Amino acid sequence: MARPPILSLALPSETGRVLSIQSHTVQGYVGNKAAVFPLQLLGYDVDPINSVQGQVLNGQQLCDLIEGLAANDLLYYTHLLTGYIGSVSFLDTVLQVVDRLRTVNPGLVYVCDPVMGDEGKLYVPPDLVSVYREKVIPVASMLTPNQFEVELLTGLRITSESDGLKACNILHAAGPSKVVITSLNIEGKLLLIGSHQKLEGQPPHQFKIIIPKIPAYFTGTGDLMTALLLGWSNKYPDNLEKASELAVSSLQALLHRTLEDYKAVGFDPQSSSLEIRLIQSQDDIRNPERRFKEDE
Repeated sequence: MARPPILSLALPSETGRVLSIQSHTVQGYVGNKAAVFPLQLLGYDVDPINSVQGQVLNGQQLCDLIEGLAANDLLYYTHLLTGYIGSVSFLDTVLQVVDRLRTVNPGLVYVCDPVMGDEGKLYVPPDLVSVYREKVIPVASMLTPNQFEVELLTGLRITSESDGLKACNILHAAGPSKVVITSLNIEGKLLLIGSHQKLEGQPPHQFKIIIPKIPAYFTGTGDLMTALLLGWSNKYPDNLEKASELAVSSLQALLHRTLEDYKAVGFDPQSSSLEIRLIQSQDDIRNPERRFKEDE
């Protein structure tokens, strides 16, 4: 891999430098608030661009920010991470950013969480689905959809584990070498399904991790999970299953801590969504105990 240039304002990062384009909230942990800190704990330099921060950033404003980075020789990134994007025009601009970053670093890894909806409910404009399917998937390195999103992207109704594996194959054929379906509800079980096509034209290595269900609803878990997958898959580039095991183990430890902390103050965890205890779970992010492993 070519060594990054010594930049005028930022030294090269040995672990990686991530540009993260996601939403931002003042209070709570979703979007960049859920992704940046964990990646920093894992050793990455992260530059966040907040696509939503009180007001919505438009495509031209994103272009202006990228031009500002370019003017200061700051466009060398090892990774691009994207999450919630609310308009076709902004997503089209993100695609231009991918091209621009790859002119500086052809080895840029683009990790895309195609945030479109969950549990049968679409919460972005319908036009975004075709843009993800036709334009984003072909340039993504890793894709991290949930069950509803992977069904939208592939047109395949997923009712079994084998359906999930087929969906991964469809996505591989369209672009990304790594696909992680972060949550699949199959016959009462919650699964993660991962697939890594290491060489084009060869069958991918595919695996599943069984995840215990927690009787509560949490915000920001998808954003955090994708950040953890980026962080660990870069450390173990040829071992997506280990990266996924570490990511799941971190997330589960954090969620259990969150649940217990809310219970400790007398809060009914099923009465409302819970804000994840991100700051209090630093050790679980940095050094997770690998409790959840690939199911043979």
